[in-house]
Amino acid sequence: MSENATGVLLLCRAAPAAVRPAAQVLGEQLLLAPAGEGWSVLVPEGKPWLHGEEPVDRVAGGWVTALAVSSPWPVLALWWDCDRSGLTQASGFRRPVGYMWRADGTPVGEDGAMRTFGARLRLDPVLDLQALTELTVPDQLADSRSRLTGLTAVLTGAGLTLPTGLTPGDPADRLREVARIHPAAGRVEPTGLREALRSGLAAFEDGSLGPWLRGPRARALGAAQLAAGLPLALWGFSRRSAGWTTAAALLMAHGVLGLAYDRMRAGA
Repeated sequence: MSENATGVLLLCRAAPAAVRPAAQVLGEQLLLAPAGEGWSVLVPEGKPWLHGEEPVDRVAGGWVTALAVSSPWPVLALWWDCDRSGLTQASGFRRPVGYMWRADGTPVGEDGAMRTFGARLRLDPVLDLQALTELTVPDQLADSRSRLTGLTAVLTGAGLTLPTGLTPGDPADRLREVARIHPAAGRVEPTGLREALRSGLAAFEDGSLGPWLRGPRARALGAAQLAAGLPLALWGFSRRSAGWTTAAALLMAHGVLGLAYDRMRAGA
């Protein structure tokens, strides 16, 4: 794998203030910037795919899963290396959906994946779906980089506007440098699960998600998170996948903290 040909962009359908607490638990140095109305982009400062056994797509998949299980908004990873490019989208506890293209632009994704992707992001079921479908059709003039460019063009209709110079397919070093000079960008420092999740819970308590943080719904959700996190942790550990293990740890920690938070607030 070529270092210069590899990169990841994480797109979150939420404002930076909502994304920051969730991003802190990934344990990575990240740069966070607004990316249009109701969107944010996370740019990794490190390159974990170069220091372990996991390829870039698996690293990206672990990240989006970890972000999605702790957040009420969908998360999308755009990733690429010298041989292929692709997307991985996660939303809540749903099974992540992904699609991939070879370096020459040949589509190799699952049938129906783009339809699921568009539905989860609430894209236009006619115009946007048609544009997404075109990305799954063989095209001799397209390569993997242009496929990602076409995908982000579709998302502009949903409000996504990537910062100038932040282009999918560029080397990770260039993405990092572009993000660093963005006037509205900020660094996300990794922190402990407890601190990050507590700040996220506090931010949502007074909003529409309040019923899910206190009372019967909160207790049911916490129990479900614990039940889902344990087998995911075992699977990630058996695959030696740091990304999926992190997602499982986050899921279980969120369940434990949610139950504790509900109990604490009930006794307040």
